[in-house]
Amino acid sequence: MRQTRLDTARIRAARRLIDPVFLGTPLYRCEALESALGCAVSVKLETANPVRSFKARGTEVVASLLADSGARAAVCASAGNLGLALARSGRGRGIEVTVVASRSATVAKLDRIRALDARLELVDGDHESARERAAAIARHEGIRLVEDSLDIETCEGAATIGLELVEAEASFDTVLIALGGGALATGVGHVLKALAPGVEVICVQPLGAPAMTHSWHRRTVVTTGPTDTIADGVAGRRPIPAVLDDLLLAADDAVLVQEASIITGMRMLLDHAGLVVEPSAALGVAAILEDPDRFAGRHAVTIVCGSNVDMDAYHRWVGAAPGRKSC
Repeated sequence: MRQTRLDTARIRAARRLIDPVFLGTPLYRCEALESALGCAVSVKLETANPVRSFKARGTEVVASLLADSGARAAVCASAGNLGLALARSGRGRGIEVTVVASRSATVAKLDRIRALDARLELVDGDHESARERAAAIARHEGIRLVEDSLDIETCEGAATIGLELVEAEASFDTVLIALGGGALATGVGHVLKALAPGVEVICVQPLGAPAMTHSWHRRTVVTTGPTDTIADGVAGRRPIPAVLDDLLLAADDAVLVQEASIITGMRMLLDHAGLVVEPSAALGVAAILEDPDRFAGRHAVTIVCGSNVDMDAYHRWVGAAPGRKSC
């Protein structure tokens, strides 16, 4: 029988290493969103923090352990949010951070990484090219390579969101989780399977970046070609075998959604919840839009995982929709 790499006791301990500013994020019912989607919906808001995403829960754990070991430098590849989070966590602990990103990464994310005094190196190609370059830097400089989802600290830091969901004692029966490299899905999914096994864990990925979803369904790693999605935060194409093994135990389903549904989800979160989000954060709403019968009569939590979005692109996607509403 397969065993997950995650450990609930370590996840509880990880909470003590995380700056409290990233913990205890809001969880609330959004009635305006419910009337539009046809089911009960709660939002777990992971954007109201200094890096505007959930990623710092993991990088806080990584940076704390690095500082305790005397390390003074680390490097990562990132589409933006991981690099931003590691830069912030590292700066507070005297760790020099290098972030490698694709030249096509969201400009707003790259600007915020620079503002946190991290060294930023841009490469041609996609996120996989950035991963290869980050690994080369780590080998050459003899420093820690932080690999999102592969490094268990990133998964167990994200898993603290699951602890907060369970401790809220809300009536939800489904959690919708954006699926990219897998840290968020495996972390939250592990906690729910351990402490709230009756809750269905559904992972959501764009149709234009389906590698992990295909891998979950086939129960083996499936590598895809170039990605084609506005949801850059989940646009990987080479799943990590160990992470897939964890995901097979943590998730009940993995679904793909179309770009039009992601954009509609972003617009609905703005119109009905007053939230400006990046495309990855709208995947849960997109899943409900594409399969409303599945969620009718249910109470779903959607984890709004990031809001680092280029505003020019956001306005092109979402437009100026009238009739703003709030919860």
